[in-house]
Amino acid sequence: MKVLGLMSGTSADGVDAVLAEFSGRPARPRWRLLASVAHPYPAVLRERLVAAGQGCPLAAAAWLELAEAVTAAQADAAHACDPEGQAALVGCHGQTVWHRPPEPGRLGVSWQMLLGPHLAERLERPVVFDFRSADLALGGQGAPLVPAADEALLGGIAGWRALLNLGGIANLTLLPPSSGPDRHAAVLGWDCGPANTLLDLAVHRFSEGRLSYDEGGCWARQGEVADDLIQHWLQEPYLQQRPPKSTGRELFGADDLDRRLGDLTTWRPHHGPADALATLTAFTAAAVAQDLSRGPQPLELLVAGGGCRNALLMEQLSRRCRGLRVRPLAELGIGDAQREALAFALLAWWQRKGHPGSLTSVTGARRPAVLGLCARPAL
Repeated sequence: MKVLGLMSGTSADGVDAVLAEFSGRPARPRWRLLASVAHPYPAVLRERLVAAGQGCPLAAAAWLELAEAVTAAQADAAHACDPEGQAALVGCHGQTVWHRPPEPGRLGVSWQMLLGPHLAERLERPVVFDFRSADLALGGQGAPLVPAADEALLGGIAGWRALLNLGGIANLTLLPPSSGPDRHAAVLGWDCGPANTLLDLAVHRFSEGRLSYDEGGCWARQGEVADDLIQHWLQEPYLQQRPPKSTGRELFGADDLDRRLGDLTTWRPHHGPADALATLTAFTAAAVAQDLSRGPQPLELLVAGGGCRNALLMEQLSRRCRGLRVRPLAELGIGDAQREALAFALLAWWQRKGHPGSLTSVTGARRPAVLGLCARPAL
């Protein structure tokens, strides 16, 4: 079956779309990528989404208009990736605007903005969406959901294999070896902490709105890393918390950036913007390295997401993840903007097949669940 996958992540910079074909056993399908497109959000829409994700109050009518704009952007990305309408099914993650993990005494909740039936009507085919709710209802984190797809699509090697996504948030998958005593171990996965959220907000602020990200890490490369401050940050509760865990802009957003810049002023009174960006870049790598040091030791770290194009961040990962071979996931044929869209195409296919899409070892839910709701074009 040909399936279209649409993913718009925490960075809120646009929609990644892939057209993929799946066949065979759901647990280990045969698959191939047929097409992919990275469709950026208009600048005004991105600014509205980032503001909404930081808790900016909106009138009810404004929320509806924002949902309409997000749905229209998803439809545009779908048409750009699959202009001939080959896909029989669409999997669309929607745009996360708020995520609250489970807390003692109450379930977690998460809002992925999308008008699913509207998108199904515009694309004239079924759309699977709202992927997190079933796992959250079972006491899970509702995220990350990509590790199950990593296991099915990539599989293991002779030792543990780690996959890192550097989107707005950095999240990890650990795949057990294909042989040896750990071959029956559970797949692991969690959100490490910030990747591009704090960096992009800082660049936007320091450039007075002229830039939205630090291309290649060039600005940060001009600064000096405050390693002692990073070691202090690494002791924070979320970064010391054991998986399962998930997070987003709610924890690592504008208020958090203000606090960290205040810390930097205290620790380095004469710092400049480049020093702040250098420290935030190294902080992302240090949080990942700290998490990797606590679990099974992988042989390699495959990196995807927008942060993969930040050369300084990749260098920091290589330096701090000692003993690991760090390389782009693109070397295995899945581009840095394709991995998550491909995962949600697979999750939609699994929903059609009635195959569970969640891993209790990752989300902490009481049991696995078939994920997503299916909206069909009106008859």
